[in-house]
Amino acid sequence: MAQQPESFQLDHTKVKAPYVRFIDTERGPHGDVISNYDLRLVQPNENAIPTAGLHTIEHMLAVLLRARIPGYIDCSPFGCRTGFHLLTWGEHDTAQVALALKESLAFIAHEATWDDVPATTVQSCGNYRDHSLFSAKQWAQDILTQGISSDPFSRRVV
Repeated sequence: MAQQPESFQLDHTKVKAPYVRFIDTERGPHGDVISNYDLRLVQPNENAIPTAGLHTIEHMLAVLLRARIPGYIDCSPFGCRTGFHLLTWGEHDTAQVALALKESLAFIAHEATWDDVPATTVQSCGNYRDHSLFSAKQWAQDILTQGISSDPFSRRVV
């Protein structure tokens, strides 16, 4: 059997969401570094963001984090709907990533309008009917109220 992803080894009962957690780096054959981060928005096995809200957050983070994190590659949701994997070129401090996430969620919660949600048409999205800005705004506000930690095991809110 192939090696399991690191996140499958994580004891999900020990973490304290919301948080940003550095997972690991991969080095390419030419020395390129890709870093993987766990952006956990809700406590595992206690909550899950509904798909429409998570989908809208995903589309918005694709733009908002790209503008805030140098070397942004991708931000993809976990199947458990508790957060996202963030991939970047190079390494970034978890406090800086947490701050970028906090700023992005604040925009979603307090400023975003439907016009700010990218790729919501049949041509630009594989499931364009499954979006909810209302849900995204509510979840973003709930996450901000709890505070985003730069550490998964002890609360270091940015």
